Amino acid sequence: MLRPFPGFTTYTTRHCVTGSLKHIYDCHGYPISEDMLLGLGRGLGFVYFHIKGADPFYGGRANVARPGEEGLEKTVGRRTGVAVASHATSSARTAQAALRELLEADEPVLVYLDMGFLPYLKLPEGYHFGGHVVAVAGYDPDTGQVLVADRDGELHPVGWDALERARGSRYKPFPPGHTWYTFDFAAARPPAPAEIRESIGEACQQMLAPPIANLGVKGIRKAIRETAKWPQVLDAGALRRTCFNVALFIDHRGGTGGGIFRYMYGRFLTEAAAVTDEPRFAGMGTELTAIGDLWEQVAAAFAAAAQAGKPADLLQSATEPMRDIADREQDFWERLAVLIAA
Repeated sequence: MLRPFPGFTTYTTRHCVTGSLKHIYDCHGYPISEDMLLGLGRGLGFVYFHIKGADPFYGGRANVARPGEEGLEKTVGRRTGVAVASHATSSARTAQAALRELLEADEPVLVYLDMGFLPYLKLPEGYHFGGHVVAVAGYDPDTGQVLVADRDGELHPVGWDALERARGSRYKPFPPGHTWYTFDFAAARPPAPAEIRESIGEACQQMLAPPIANLGVKGIRKAIRETAKWPQVLDAGALRRTCFNVALFIDHRGGTGGGIFRYMYGRFLTEAAAVTDEPRFAGMGTELTAIGDLWEQVAAAFAAAAQAGKPADLLQSATEPMRDIADREQDFWERLAVLIAA
């Protein structure tokens, strides 16, 4: 029978990674908010990139696992006493065998996959995004189906073949590479105030002093300049698609919680104020929420450009608020860094 694992409950979440982590933490008896998970995991940032063979991309996430980056999942684990292990393989057979073993033990698993292959999302044909994360929350070996917990609060039955196509997708820019995570909660504990402060300091560093100009506040300013060039480097279809995707990955539809993760991080700062006994963090959270409102204006402008007869004509108006955003974020992160250092 296809049913959720014992102790697993589902609910609407804001971001696929923090939502999947919360599902797994809650299932193991360790309730924690998505906002706290994002903050502890050094998960807020900004990135602009345009790599060959893919559309330009705006993103608000940081600490995405790659060489030189621990990844949000492991950073959160380190600050909550949870041993988090990542696994990836080029062998579909190895990945499938490992997943079956965990599911047959009634263990929910966090997996990366290409959302374009998930039938319940009903995405347009040809759409692919391999950085999506779900919690696999049930398994029936007789039918070969799994239950998937996504951001919508539902448990979705998915056939094993569809799941494996999604896990093994090779579409750029984020092929999932049969990646999955396992968790050991034997030493789980609440985060210490010092760890919360440390995580905030790291977020300030990555926004103010990024290793490359595509990241942080510098990345916001670069995105303004590069967006102006899109009509010269993108054909009409790619330009319209890019405008749609930029809007999607700023507002709540793309799993940012709204305001390109600024709303979530603002709430994290409010939680941090109580845990660290530093009430000024709450005021900073309110300020960041207001910056998130400006990002929502940017999202709406890009959405309008995607629907316009000539999207190129609206690019300047779409990026104009970002000049103010960049100045405000520079000032915000500098003041937060001073507060952390006090």
